[in-house]
Amino acid sequence: MTETKKSPAVQKVWQADLENGMFQNPILHADYSDPDVIRVGKDYYMVSSSFHMTPCLPILHSTDLVNWKIINHVAETLPFESYDKPRHGDGVWAPSLRYHNEKFWVFFGAPDEGIFMSTADDPAGEWTPLHLVKKVKGWIDTCPFWDDDGQAYLVSAFARSRIGFKSILHISRMKPDGTALLDDGVHVFDGCENHPTIEGPKLYKRNGYYYIFAPAGGVATGWQTILRSKNIFGPYEDKIVLHQGNTNINGPHQGGWVETETGESWFVHFQDKGAYGRIVHLQPMDWENDWPVMGQNQNKDGVGEPVLQWKKPGTLVDSEITVPDMSDDFSLNQLGLQWQWQANRKSHWYELKDGMLRLHAIGHPGETNLYHIPNIMTQKFPAETFKVTTKLRVAPESEQDQAGLLILGRQYASITIKQTGEQLGVFYLTGDEEKLQSEVYVGNLGGNELYLHVEVKEGAMCSFSYSQDGVTYKMIEDAFEATPGKWVGAQIGIYCCNSEHEFSKGYVDFDYFTVHK
Repeated sequence: MTETKKSPAVQKVWQADLENGMFQNPILHADYSDPDVIRVGKDYYMVSSSFHMTPCLPILHSTDLVNWKIINHVAETLPFESYDKPRHGDGVWAPSLRYHNEKFWVFFGAPDEGIFMSTADDPAGEWTPLHLVKKVKGWIDTCPFWDDDGQAYLVSAFARSRIGFKSILHISRMKPDGTALLDDGVHVFDGCENHPTIEGPKLYKRNGYYYIFAPAGGVATGWQTILRSKNIFGPYEDKIVLHQGNTNINGPHQGGWVETETGESWFVHFQDKGAYGRIVHLQPMDWENDWPVMGQNQNKDGVGEPVLQWKKPGTLVDSEITVPDMSDDFSLNQLGLQWQWQANRKSHWYELKDGMLRLHAIGHPGETNLYHIPNIMTQKFPAETFKVTTKLRVAPESEQDQAGLLILGRQYASITIKQTGEQLGVFYLTGDEEKLQSEVYVGNLGGNELYLHVEVKEGAMCSFSYSQDGVTYKMIEDAFEATPGKWVGAQIGIYCCNSEHEFSKGYVDFDYFTVHK
């Protein structure tokens, strides 16, 4: 007789839609950093940075700019063997998403490898393999633009860590098919004096003006700058249109402008919220004297401030109240789209069978620090407060096999199961990006089946516990304060690995992974 799964009920731990014609910010309380957004017909699509993780470049869909679902990723892996190991903070930086010539286009700069592009007829379908537009170091945050005469351009920023300077925006001519740049381009704006760390440019055209929407002032403390000119190569006027002001929304900037079918303008941007990552906000937007006006000018200084609640965007279709997937019962033939790995994913790391996820005890000889293990499967923090419960069965081959539930940032903590003699033992591991991890013995198990649980409270304070019957839980006494990773928020994840050997016959089967209140 097959056992019926009994997982905690799937719940929306954060919902932006207030179900009364209003919405609350953030629209995504999750680390979809550097968002860009477009509308095609009645549908809105969003892309965000994925850095070193795979699959790369998540694509989200909405019909009202408030309720979002993950529908795809642009690429399964990054086309470099060096990403077979975690390269925290490298990879996909600040992508842009456009619809042109009946195709969807994504461009991004990888700071060490160059500028890449991919296209698709359907964003939920197959994307073309990542194409190298320009092999170069330090060109980042790229965005394409096709002018009325068909000429294509690419605007970009620069990473001082790779090229020696920053706070400069640059425009190059590009082949109309997006496959290559036609020249070295020119610097069109220097923000060093008034807009330090200007980056993340998005290029638009309206009423004869070329507009560059660009964040400045730094990720956690910055503002949204608008540049405009009658000539694409400038000179550009500049104006700050959105800042923190008297609100508690720090650094509101970097995102995309989009118009609804009903003619409204909106701006999607992020807020850096520490361990929670760069969460996504939606601001109402108008135009005055051919300048954007964002948010609400609450302190009357002429610069918009973020809103916490507002009337939902006008649409011509009804929208389903939804949030990105978080829980997974592993009953399908693919992992939920919320999952990512810490390096280029390998097919032999896992399998889905009999309604369960089996993670194999893949090892990386000489590396025991979980921060540097590639076969760690993670997803984003989905809310300010939430809980995760997972049920698993452990089948180790040796004492070097381990499996568990973890919170991963530059520092990490995990409740881990390992074989100790003839029994399985529970351990509490902590570590960081540089030091060897520390391990504290918690207790032995009577069998090989158990439940692991973590509760995340305000301030990203995390408490782990475990149970052998799913009813009575034993708490790990030490609370752990989650920290962000490199350019990303903290993540919640599961894993199975071996501390000495590359291949082991050990494995762990997960019945479910449930996120709940």
